[in-house]
Amino acid sequence: MDLAAQVYSLTAKFPKEELYGLTSQIRRSAVSIPSNIAEGAARHSRKEFIQFLHIASGSVAELETQFLLAIQIGLLSGNHIISHVEELRKLLLVLLRSLKKKLITHHSSHLHYES
Repeated sequence: MDLAAQVYSLTAKFPKEELYGLTSQIRRSAVSIPSNIAEGAARHSRKEFIQFLHIASGSVAELETQFLLAIQIGLLSGNHIISHVEELRKLLLVLLRSLKKKLITHHSSHLHYES
């Protein structure tokens, strides 16, 4: 959510003609990340949580691409926001790996008991 708040501050400085273009796209991607994490966490299934984390990861990739474009066309300087996006990607990856490992372990032990 901190990243999404930063995105709103950064994009507030974008030209008004970008409001329905890149500004809107960047904001939508940024809001999608914590929204999908929250929705997935509210589900009653680890598999569903993992699915929503993958969606959030896709939004991270979109956001990074949009920031790189904004930098390339001169709307942003190569500032620290990209490093925040990369850090978030790493955190999501660690969480996904942990949840998948638990899922595999759970399924393996479940299969073991059924044998």
